Amino acid sequence: MSMGFSTEPEPPRLVAIKIKPGVFRMVAENPGAMTYHGTNTWLVEEPDGFTVIDPGPDQPAHIEAVARFPIARILLTHSHPDHLAGAPALKTATGAPIAGFAKPWAKDFVPDETVADGQRIGALTAIHTPGHASDHLCFSLPDGTLFSGDHVMSWSTSIVSPPDGDMADYMESLRLLLGRADTLYLCGHGPPLMNPAPLVRAMLLHRCAREAAVLGALTGAPQTETVITEKLYAGLTPNLARAAARTVTAHLLKLKAEGKVVNGEGGWRRE
Repeated sequence: MSMGFSTEPEPPRLVAIKIKPGVFRMVAENPGAMTYHGTNTWLVEEPDGFTVIDPGPDQPAHIEAVARFPIARILLTHSHPDHLAGAPALKTATGAPIAGFAKPWAKDFVPDETVADGQRIGALTAIHTPGHASDHLCFSLPDGTLFSGDHVMSWSTSIVSPPDGDMADYMESLRLLLGRADTLYLCGHGPPLMNPAPLVRAMLLHRCAREAAVLGALTGAPQTETVITEKLYAGLTPNLARAAARTVTAHLLKLKAEGKVVNGEGGWRRE
C-alpha cells in the first residue's frame, strides 16, 4: 500500500531552522534505520522563553546549540532514549524543568513535572496517544499545528513493540487524531507534514490490512511468529526484520485479546 511518505535532503546540524513564526527545528546527528536523518528537537517561542520538545540524544554539541536559546521548559513526547537522553544535560545547562507523562516508559526516569491528557503547558495542549509507547504525548498549538512525536511521522510508519507498545492503543490513537482538524504535523523524525489526514488515514488502513494478513497467515498448523513474519515481510534487512517481527507480535497480541487467535503448542493458530 502506497502511503505517500516524504523525503528530504540531509538537514543542517546545530542550526535552528525556522518552520513558521515562533517554531524552530534542530535535527540531532543520530541518523539510522529508525530515526531517518535524526531526532527533531522542536523549539516553540513563548512569552517566558522557549519550550523545547524532545531534546534528543545526549550529544554535547546538539545540547549546547539548543541551550543558546532562553529555555523555559523541556517537554517529552515519550521517554525512548533518542528523545530523552539529552534532557538531563539540557536541564543542567538551562535550569529548565523536564515534563513528561506521569508513568514513563523509561523506568529510571522521573519527570520534574507530570503532564496529563488535555493539560495546557503554555500555549501547548497535551494529547495522550499511546501505542508506539505507553507514555506517548502529542502537543497541539491553537493554530492547527501538532507535534506528533513518533506516533505519526512523515517519512515512515512507527514501530509498535510489545510489551510497552500496544497495537490496539496505536490504532485507537490514530482514530483519535483523525477526529481532529490539525493541518500541520511536526514529527519526531523527518520533515514537516502538511495536510496530515490522508497519511493518518492510510496508516490506519495499512494496520488494518496488516492485521488481516496476519490472520490470513494462520491457516492449517500453528505458526510461529518467525514464520508469520517471513511470510509477510520477505527480503528485509536484519534491523528492519526485527522491527517487523515486533509488529507481528503486536498484531497477534491484539487479536488474542479480541479472542480471534490463541498461542499454544507449536505457535499461533486461529481460535
